[in-house]
Amino acid sequence: MRPGPDPTIDPASADDVHDCAHEAEPVPLPPVPVVEAAGELLRALSAPLRIGIVLQLREGPRCVHELVDALGVAQPLVSQHLRVLKTSKVVAAHRQGREIRYELIDDHLLSIVEAAVVHAAEDRP
Repeated sequence: MRPGPDPTIDPASADDVHDCAHEAEPVPLPPVPVVEAAGELLRALSAPLRIGIVLQLREGPRCVHELVDALGVAQPLVSQHLRVLKTSKVVAAHRQGREIRYELIDDHLLSIVEAAVVHAAEDRP
């Protein structure tokens, strides 16, 4: 259940409330295109199956059938999610003989996924 509005604050005067002892200086933000690109990356990582794919790829390159077996979902679904990750430059595809193997482009993104998983696990009993 979501908490309702704070009954001690009059919504009409909420903007006038200055109860901070010290007003913090605004933190400079990166340029808008950088923030937008970061948002796109986080959106690309937002699906549970894509998180699973990233976690599988942390051990090294995998082909689609290895991901299908590891994740227990249909091949077309894995391929669809790999396409999103590839478009977002999270994974790269390399042909190896008759197979296409997928690998993580950058370990920074793996760190983000691992941190999110650890954080989510902390909230579970």
